[in-house]
Amino acid sequence: MLAIRMRTRRRKAVAFATAAALTVLAVPALTASPATATTEAPATAAATATATATATNSDYDSTYYKNAIGKTGTALKSSLHTIISSQTKLSYSAVWDALKATDQDPNNSNNVILLYSGVSRSKSLNGGNTGNWNREHVWAKSHGDFGTSTGPGTDIHHLRPTDVQVNSVRGNKDFDNGGSTVANGGGSLTDSDSFEPRNAVKGDVARMILYMAVRYEGGDGWADLEPNNNVNNGSNPYMGRLSVLKAWNEQDPPDAFEQRRNQVIHDSYQHNRNPFIDHPEWVEAIW
Repeated sequence: MLAIRMRTRRRKAVAFATAAALTVLAVPALTASPATATTEAPATAAATATATATATNSDYDSTYYKNAIGKTGTALKSSLHTIISSQTKLSYSAVWDALKATDQDPNNSNNVILLYSGVSRSKSLNGGNTGNWNREHVWAKSHGDFGTSTGPGTDIHHLRPTDVQVNSVRGNKDFDNGGSTVANGGGSLTDSDSFEPRNAVKGDVARMILYMAVRYEGGDGWADLEPNNNVNNGSNPYMGRLSVLKAWNEQDPPDAFEQRRNQVIHDSYQHNRNPFIDHPEWVEAIW
């Protein structure tokens, strides 16, 4: 009888182990569907990549953005304006050192990454000569005539290191697609009335422009900055083209460099955030 009971226990143990093994083998069948994404048709794969700009969660939703969550249109824009207008303002001379931190090359702490060209250049080469980098106003300071005074002229959410000569080529042009190649511009293009940055920072440019449009609404002594769908905006407080900027926001979602930059500005300098880096889908929700 003892031998029979032992054989019975062994048979039950084997049966249990077999069932467990079959359960483990069955798990991949339940989770294998995401892997099929690698076999999408090109158009579908492109759509999937673009969708990353429409479903971003933020760690700041329950704190910093709590009064904006759930809103759309003008209500969302107004709420975000109130939130991000609480900031520490820098002098224009202080911008030099700030950019050395916000745009530091992640692979070389002695360098910064230049916005339009993508080149890594020594932090010490800041200035106005050929081979130097300088402070580019992505929202051109002549569009609204705010210059370099403390305020929009020193807001580092739209100030970036750029090659002196490439910065000169961009000038105060609006943003649009097309043109001829910019020398040492990393793939940027330009024509008589517009500038197209390299693909890797198209979304960055769009989100900086739209940040400025939300932050500066005309109620604090500065012009009411707004995007429009034109080029040749001159000294008017407008920047175009909105339709292109919206497409760039979708095409080039925030990457680690842009997200880190937003965090450094928030933590160490202005103590406000670019909401379109945290929530790029808010571009479509407002415009």
